[in-house]
Amino acid sequence: MGDSGATESKLRRARLAAGMTQGEVRAKLTQARRRRGKMPPKEASLKRMYTSWETGAVIPTDWRDELCEVFELPPAALGLVETTPPPALDLPSTFEVVRLDPAVISLLDQQTNFYRLQDRLLGAAIIPQTEAHVRNLEQMLRNALPSGHLPTAAVTLAEAAALAGWQALDAGDLRKAWDLHDIAKSAARQGENPAVLAHVTAQQAYVLLDAGRAADAVELVEYASEPRLLGQVPARLRSWLAAAHAEFLAAAGDRSGAMRRLDQAADVLPAGDNDPELPYLMLNGAHLARWRGNCLARLGEDQAIEDLTAALDGLTTLTSRRAEAGLRVDLALALRKRGDLDESRVQARQAAELAGTTGSARQRARIAELLAA
Repeated sequence: MGDSGATESKLRRARLAAGMTQGEVRAKLTQARRRRGKMPPKEASLKRMYTSWETGAVIPTDWRDELCEVFELPPAALGLVETTPPPALDLPSTFEVVRLDPAVISLLDQQTNFYRLQDRLLGAAIIPQTEAHVRNLEQMLRNALPSGHLPTAAVTLAEAAALAGWQALDAGDLRKAWDLHDIAKSAARQGENPAVLAHVTAQQAYVLLDAGRAADAVELVEYASEPRLLGQVPARLRSWLAAAHAEFLAAAGDRSGAMRRLDQAADVLPAGDNDPELPYLMLNGAHLARWRGNCLARLGEDQAIEDLTAALDGLTTLTSRRAEAGLRVDLALALRKRGDLDESRVQARQAAELAGTTGSARQRARIAELLAA
């Protein structure tokens, strides 16, 4: 368990981000307690208890499930559990060389997956750990002797750098996001992995999109989707590439091109949510529905509202609070373009609450523009 100060700040931050008073939180906790078949304490007693939780005097271990339900956050985001990464590895100094060990590479890969899962839950809070992980991997590869394990280690670096690059993009640091994706591309080439190379190259195009260079983003994703690469990547990734291509085309105002790519994405999407060979990718029909809505919203079409509302109804299939924030921003944009300014602001405010819990500067910038309209 982390220190009580961390618990205090996280609980209070969650309540303020949700826009609730302590009284409102207590009322929701009481309801959640009853749903679990437990008798809640009297209001005066619960008031004292909750105050002690926010001040850090007491750790609310017996109320963990109820608090997570009320705030719709995992225990770690409320300071109720220790977020402990896998054990750190003793990597070599600059003046040492190392023989790559498959067991070490596997552990590093597990670390990357740990940070990937934590990113979906906590967002910007884990950026320092992810970036340190990338630096450690880079140092290990620089000091590694040639061996048959080098490509596997390079792919591990590529996936970690792409994750750190996406986090930097979400935090609004375009320069760092671009550089980290360059590291990812170089490592993917060293690892001779066409699927990872295609993914990190197309993902880098989002840096161009956020920089207002939609035409350049289209050009980069087209390079990532060249036939020489597409023939070597799994179907789910081909679907993702087509959907990303559609988003960039929509941002560039090419409606017919965007619709063609969306149809391609739907045609090649396999059943399920993910594949073992693509740990960095989760994509299903609900995600594509949200993507289609995003494209239509960019194009200013009313159909976007129907598609985005359907995606919102399937919210449990989304993989992160950041994804939900993005969906609500897309819906707010579509509503504003239709002229429904009041409902647009409602969706934008809900997105703002979610973006606040994940530290997403990228979504906050889009939200600020919507609320100012």
